[in-house]
Amino acid sequence: MTLLNPGLDLTLRPMRYPEFFDRFKDAIKNTWTVEEVDLHTDLADLAKLSPAEQHLVSRLVAFFATGDTIVANNLVLNLYQHVNSPEGRLYLSRQLFEEAVHVQFYLNLLDTYVPDEQQRFEAFAAVENIPSIRRKAEFCFKWIDSIFELRELKTRDDRRAFLLNLICFAACIEGLFFYGAFAYVYFLRSRGVLHGLASGTNWVFRDESMHMAFAFDVVDTVRREEPDLFDADLEKQVTAMMEEAVDCEVQFAEDLLEQGVSGLSPADMRSYLEHVADRRLAVLGMAPRYGSKNPFAFMELQDVQELSNFFERRVSAYQVGVTGTVGFDDDF
Repeated sequence: MTLLNPGLDLTLRPMRYPEFFDRFKDAIKNTWTVEEVDLHTDLADLAKLSPAEQHLVSRLVAFFATGDTIVANNLVLNLYQHVNSPEGRLYLSRQLFEEAVHVQFYLNLLDTYVPDEQQRFEAFAAVENIPSIRRKAEFCFKWIDSIFELRELKTRDDRRAFLLNLICFAACIEGLFFYGAFAYVYFLRSRGVLHGLASGTNWVFRDESMHMAFAFDVVDTVRREEPDLFDADLEKQVTAMMEEAVDCEVQFAEDLLEQGVSGLSPADMRSYLEHVADRRLAVLGMAPRYGSKNPFAFMELQDVQELSNFFERRVSAYQVGVTGTVGFDDDF
C-alpha cells in the first residue's frame, strides 16, 4: 500500500507514517487563540500612516479577508480524501482548525481596522472587484477545480494531478502568496507601526510554515514510494505554475505600492518573491528559476527566528500554557 492508494486506511497501529503523527503533535503545541492578539493598539498607528501606506494596508486586509478560506476549501474538497493515511488525516484535520482560527483572526482584523460596514463588505468582495486580488483568486480556483471531480487516484495521471494541486497550495499559495503578505506586515513592523498585526501574523506565519512542511513531507513520501511520478515533465509543470504565481503576486505588489511607499519598491518585492519561489523549488528538489537575492533583511531575521524552531522541531517556545488538571483516574 502507498500513501496515494485509493481507499480509506483506518489503522493507526502499526503506524506507517509516524512523521505525520509527529507533525500533528507539534501543531497541537502551537495552539493559539485570536483573543491573545490585541489589534486595538494599532488604531493610533493607522491614523498616522501616509495615504500610500493606508492604501497598502487596505489592499492587504482585503486579501486576508478570504485567503485562508480558499485554502481551507481545497483542504476539505481535495486533499483530505486522497491522503490515505490516518496519521496524515489527523494532521490535515488540525490544519483545518488552524485555517478556521486564521479566518477568525482576519475577521477581527477587518472589524478593527475597517469600522465602516460597507467598506468591510467591499473588502470581502475583493476577489470579484479588485483585479489584482481577483487574479490571485482565479489562480487558486483553477487549481481547486483541477482535481475537484477526481474521486480516486487510480492512474499515474491522477496521482500527478493530485501532486500538482498539493504543490500549488503549499508552494505557491501558502508559500508565496501568504509570504508576500507577511513581508508587507513585517516591513510595517520594521517602521515601528502596527505591532498588533505583526503579533498575530507571527502565529499565522508559524502555522503556515508547518503547513508547508507537512505538504512537502507528503511530496517526499510519494517520491520515495512512486519515484516514476517525478520526471522532467512534472518539474516543467511545477516551474510554470510557480512562474504564474509570481506574476500574480507581482501584479498585487504593483497595486499595493502604486502610490509609492517609502522604503518598499515593486522591484524589491519582485526580487523577494522570486527568491521565495526559488526556495520552494529547491525544497521540491527542482532547479531554481530566478536566482534572485532576498533584499529584505527584516525577512531574513524573521525566517531565522521562526522557521528554525519548526524545522528543528523546537516548538516549546510557542506552546500555550495549559492550566487545570485532567483526571479520568489517570489510567490510560
